[in-house]
Parts: sequence; C-alpha cells; structure tokens
Amino acid sequence: MSTEPIKIAILAMGGEGGGVLADWIVDLAEYHGYLAQTTSVPGVAQRTGATIYYVELYPRAQAERDGGVPVLALMPLPGDVDIVLASELMEAGRAVQRGLVTPDRTTLIASTHRVYSITEKTALGDGRVDSDNLLDHAQSTARRFVHFDMAHAADQANSVISAVLFGALAGTGVLPFSRAQYEQTIERGGVGVKSSLQAFAAGYAHATATPATPAADAMEGSVAAPASAALDGTTDSPTQTEPRVEPVAHAPRDARVRALLERMTRDFPESAQPILVEGIRRTIDYQDADYAALYLDRLERIRDLEPAEPMLLSEAARYLALWMTYEDTIRVAELKTRGSRFERVRNEARVHGGQVLAIDEYMHPGVQEISETVPAGVGRWLLEAGWRRRVIERLTRKGRVVTTSSLRGFLLLYAVASLKRWRRNTLRHADETGRIERWLGRVEATAAVNPQLAVEVVQCQRLVKGYSDTHARGLRNFETVMGVVERRGRDLAPATLRELREAALADERGEALRATLGRHGLVA
Repeated sequence: MSTEPIKIAILAMGGEGGGVLADWIVDLAEYHGYLAQTTSVPGVAQRTGATIYYVELYPRAQAERDGGVPVLALMPLPGDVDIVLASELMEAGRAVQRGLVTPDRTTLIASTHRVYSITEKTALGDGRVDSDNLLDHAQSTARRFVHFDMAHAADQANSVISAVLFGALAGTGVLPFSRAQYEQTIERGGVGVKSSLQAFAAGYAHATATPATPAADAMEGSVAAPASAALDGTTDSPTQTEPRVEPVAHAPRDARVRALLERMTRDFPESAQPILVEGIRRTIDYQDADYAALYLDRLERIRDLEPAEPMLLSEAARYLALWMTYEDTIRVAELKTRGSRFERVRNEARVHGGQVLAIDEYMHPGVQEISETVPAGVGRWLLEAGWRRRVIERLTRKGRVVTTSSLRGFLLLYAVASLKRWRRNTLRHADETGRIERWLGRVEATAAVNPQLAVEVVQCQRLVKGYSDTHARGLRNFETVMGVVERRGRDLAPATLRELREAALADERGEALRATLGRHGLVA
C-alpha cells in the first residue's frame, strides 16, 4: 500500500500570519525528517475571501526507499484534505462548502470569531450569516472539529491567530510531532518568540480540552447537510447597528442636553424613552442639540396620532434617528478623523512603541457627492448638464488615496468634516429633509385609517441607507414601495407591505421586488 502525503489547507486573511503558519509547518516537518511543499493563492481585497495556503508533507525516508522524489500537489482537492485550519468562522464555512472538509478524514481547526465579509456588509437587508448554522454544519461535516475564539486568545497573548492555530494543531495530535518540537520551531523563527509561545500554549490547551470523539462518528449512517445551507442563512437582528441602550447614570453637564432629556421624560411615554435617549445621543453627535430638538418635534406628531398604536412611536423614534443621521461626505470625514478611530486602528494593528502606523483611505467622490456637500443652489447648478458637470466628472474619474495618518491627509478630511456647521444649507440636507417630511406625512395619513400599516410604513425606512450607489438603489426601492402605499391606501394589507419591503431588501437589482409586485398585481 503506497504512502500518501499529509495534506493541510490553511485559510487566513491578511495580517493574521497565515504565511508564517505555513512556514512553521514546513520548518517543523523538514527539521524532523519530512519533505514539504507549500503554495498559496492570494485572496481578494476588502474581505471577499482569504488566502489559501496549501502544504503537503511526505516522509523523506519513504521517498528514499521508493528511490525517487514524490510529486506533491499545488492545490487542495475536494474530499482529499487531512487538516484544515481556518482563521475565522466564515472561512471554515467556505472550506466546508468547497468540499475540503469531509467526515471520513478531515480535522477542522477554526476560530469562532467573525470578521464580516463584504457580501454581508453590503447586503441591502441583514446579510449576516448565522454563526450557529456555520458551527452546526462544520461539526457535522468534519471528522473532528476544534473551535474557540482564537482572536481573543491572540489578543490576550499580544500575538496573532497563526500562533494560536499552531498550538491548536499541536494539541490535536494529528501530526507526528511532540509539543516540544512545535515550540522549538517557533524559537527557531526568532521573531516575537515570547508572545507566540504564549498564544501557542492557549491554542494547545483548548485543543487538548476538546473531546476527540467527532460528531460525525456519532452520527454514523447520517448524511451531512450541504454547506451552502449554512452560507445562505441570515439572522433576524436589525441591519443598521444601534447604540447599546444604557441608563443615564448622571445628569449631563450641558444645560441644553439636560433640557432635552427633561422634555423627553415629561412629554413622551416611558415605554419609548430607551429608544428616544439613543436617538437624542445620535442626533447630537451627528449635528447638535438643536437638531436633537427637531428630532423630538417630529416625534411629537407621531405621539399625538389617534388611534394610538403601541409600537408606532418606538419604531418611529428608531428609524427617524437613523434617517436624520444619514451618511454624507461630512459625516464620513468626521468619523475618519476622530481620535477614537485612530486609537481603535492602532489597537487592531497591535502597534507598539517605536512603530509607525500609516492609514490609507480609499475614496472616490463623484459629482453627486460633491454637489450634495455644497449649498443647495450651488449643488443644483453643478448637477445640471453642461460644461460644469463634465469638468467635475473628468476630475473625479479616478479615485484617490488619502493618508489620514499624515498631516496633509488629516487636514484635508478635517476641513471637510468642519463643514458640519453649515450642513443644514447643503443640497443633501434639503433633499433628505424633504424625503423625511413626506415619509412622516405618509405615516400620519396611514395611521388614521390603519395603524398597523403605519408601523410597516415606518419600518420601510430600512430601505434607505448608505451612500453613493447603495443609497441610490435603496431610495429607488423605497419610492417604489411608498408609491404602492399612496395608490392603495387603506386597501393595502400590512403583511403585503412587509412582504414588499423584504423583497426590496433581497437583492440589489430589484428582481425580487418586481416579482412580488407582479404577484400581487401592484405594478404601476
């Protein structure tokens, strides 16, 4: 019977040390009597996929007995991998989906933390994959599945995930090497030895504590569910991240903020106040106290509607705050120049004393974004067809890189962020104010005849989000759905509007929405 190579696939994202992990495995094997070969296929930028490192190991003594050099493969094949190491849970799911993980032979070692992919982030609805589904399918598909939050373990050791994965690999015992031999490999590398050994120890401890009996063996005779089912799953939580609701521990120092909170407590029901507090915080952070007062003014119109619908005020408070804090170029520039962001990036990049951090922002403002940032009259003038628009389009045809960690780049975005005080004069503010007022008017009119339908109208704000093309697509779908509400009025069932909204969130091209409109005979 011929000897087969040991086949190892590593799926890791940039900055996680996937290449170092592959090199460690190669060095470990070669130092202890194996021939080794490693190849890699880089992933794509912006978190659409990880780099796959593939390693094959073959006993040198066996090759000498055979009288030749083994021919080792360059890429993993479905159903023919012994060990898969994944630096993130979605990458483990992708390995399962590709068929790299099989119940008869594969040991799967993966971190359970999530770094959301671009497809998850850009989905019009909530595109996040359900982590529990990923775990369940990985468990049912692998011969043995070792999983825990390796990002946390790496942070605790001030190291990177590759060292934790290396320790977990040692802990499984699937390779014919001792713990000491693994640790000596790290020491031979000579870089970050202390922290790497600490992270290695954490991974080793978790792996040795994981039961060796695989779920797949306990389910003998069963058929594993297809991995694509896990990758199609989504969660039901809101797409747009809400600030965590926390009680106000003490009275704000600013008198205007205290007055807003006192007004909220006095004029609005207690059931809606947790959301209102966050809405006030959000609108103040976005603009100022006067803008938060306008937020409460608008909500008073919803509060006074009759007949009352218990959910209507709370939902209106949530989605009005989101709409009033729309993402414009001023907001983007402000967030990118905040000290808290620089600190967060430094922590994520694990920058130590003496190291230099450079942050490059990839930006591509077009004529629409530029026109929306200037006074309304000027913005409309720039958007008109003619030489002015053509000049701007020519100048903005290509994107640019702004290094915000440099003085010049920081001051450039800081200058854009400083336009915040004049935001109410901009074309974008005028457009969004008109849309918000029309939306609120539609909510008021709908509540008079069907309060439950009014709640669904409020929740249609979910369609309006983001900026640039994402915002344009969402707004187009929103106007289509609101057109149905305007035409059908009291005859439209709340469940039908809910179905239209979910269809609008289903895909970017609007195919699901058009199909749903046709099915209900609602095409204009």
